[in-house]
Amino acid sequence: MRKIMILLAIIVVGMLIPVGFSTNDSQVVITYGETTYNNANYKNTVDTFFENNAGGNLKNIDSKIITASDVNKISGSITGKTYSSDQVFSSALVNLKENDNLEVSVDKSKITTITGDMYISALKSSGITAGHVYVTSPVEATGESALAGIMNSYEEVTDVKIPDTVKEAANNEIYTQAEIVKNSDVDAEKLSDLVDDVKEEVKVNNVTDHSTIVNIINNYTVTNNINITNSDIENLATSIEQTQNVQGDVNTYQSEVSGIMNGTNASEPKGLLDGFFN
Repeated sequence: MRKIMILLAIIVVGMLIPVGFSTNDSQVVITYGETTYNNANYKNTVDTFFENNAGGNLKNIDSKIITASDVNKISGSITGKTYSSDQVFSSALVNLKENDNLEVSVDKSKITTITGDMYISALKSSGITAGHVYVTSPVEATGESALAGIMNSYEEVTDVKIPDTVKEAANNEIYTQAEIVKNSDVDAEKLSDLVDDVKEEVKVNNVTDHSTIVNIINNYTVTNNINITNSDIENLATSIEQTQNVQGDVNTYQSEVSGIMNGTNASEPKGLLDGFFN
């Protein structure tokens, strides 16, 4: 009887202790911008944000470094902009254990342009619909380069590569919205909502014609009282058209990760009882 009581006590204690991340948790990955990783103070700032907001000890969490070369592979063909090794600050933590729905928490004190909704929209366009993403930087940054790290994290966690065509479309979407926000007085949240509405209509009706997408955007700008230039509308239409054109690749990717993202292959959170029952 005494042994049974001890066992029950251990079980109760194990249930009450918050477990956070488990040791060598394969479902949590951090990607550091190489500038951040190579500066101890910068890395400490980023780690503190992750620990305070993601709620776990980072000591045994897998991490990867996102280099300027990694970012340039995508951004170069979209923006013509190239980053050097001292310009990649944005860092991300992806926790696939929180996989009921896709959520993005952005450090608004450091990420100045890209909002959580913008990341969510771009990720969903890529077939990513689950997990909790945390994005920060040790210094103020637009957040554009963070998407490369986020996608790299998903590839690391799921062991499934995101097609390059899908990455380019998602990054183009982020870049296009960032440019509009930076060069106009449009509210970032309103712009993100507009893009979501247009993408949904385009997807439902399988619209691929550029001029038709332009008309749809124009209609939504009037309905939502959003003032952007004709050039902005053209760029948005091109971005959304690109997203629509890679849906075949998105579907292929999504079918490969569906089991993982829906929790089929996700391991249960580990805690005190793991060691006991082992």
